Amino acid sequence: MGGSGVKVSEISLGSWLTYGGSVAAEQATACVHRAYDLGINFFDTANVYMRGAAEEIVGNALKGFERDSYFLATKVYFPMGEGPNDRGLSRKHITEQCHASLRRLGTDYVDLYQCHRYDEGTPLEETLRTLDDLVRQGKVLYVGVSEWTAGQIGDALRLAKEMNLDRLVSNQPRYNMIQRQIEDEVVPLSEREGVGQVVFSPLAQGVLTGKYRPGEAPEQGTRAADPESNRFMRELMNEEVLSAVEGLRDVALEAGLTMPQLALAWVLRQPNVSSAIIGASRPEQVEDNAAASGAELPPDALQKIDDVLEGVVRRG
Repeated sequence: MGGSGVKVSEISLGSWLTYGGSVAAEQATACVHRAYDLGINFFDTANVYMRGAAEEIVGNALKGFERDSYFLATKVYFPMGEGPNDRGLSRKHITEQCHASLRRLGTDYVDLYQCHRYDEGTPLEETLRTLDDLVRQGKVLYVGVSEWTAGQIGDALRLAKEMNLDRLVSNQPRYNMIQRQIEDEVVPLSEREGVGQVVFSPLAQGVLTGKYRPGEAPEQGTRAADPESNRFMRELMNEEVLSAVEGLRDVALEAGLTMPQLALAWVLRQPNVSSAIIGASRPEQVEDNAAASGAELPPDALQKIDDVLEGVVRRG
């Protein structure tokens, strides 16, 4: 992961919008166990996912495995209550939420603790010092961020060096074939500084799987048909994007891959990507996605993908 010494699987299993919500605990556990059996050692969650329910489910699912055999990540920032200190990256909120996450996960430490967003209302020094304290206490092994800008990541790295604090090893951005906003600034900075990208939404909320067809309403039970989930998909669910994605079917066929495997294989071949987080409601989805790790792409596949998606790629 980035410039650190820890090794994580190229494919990781997340729990955003799934475990504790649309996916029952039994199904979630089956997915976690199948992922572990396939060699996935990286499991990602957050305190805010279903207000702690996702952490509980992930923690219970991992109970039967040796703690040193997997890499467990969670996050802090979003509101976990109605009080003025129940959100953000203050010392109070980070400390209290770390302890709450450890209880829900049923573990003494998390491998990666991530600031889920940047907090304009808290001095960066306070946030970094608190994270460093948790590392020194052995409750957190590595620290990272999610959806921070290049400037925010750079400031954090500079302060950590000046104050002799534990430094960031990862950033968790939205990144896929269509949404490439991190390429111009975040990736170059992170490459120089040893910060690895732990990518979420590598399948663009399912759009890159090809299950949403132009001119057709999304099927009931899919993310696009769910009011809570589809608010994250609005810029993707249009005729222009869905028509372009249809053009990827031939590229996937030529590569001998499924559409999800093609999207994941593309992400894993991009600079500075440490791992791609998948979401799964069935063990078969985990199996299909995991096969993208190590999958070969024909030499001209990357150019073909760029040609097909020209005009719908989001940058900057």
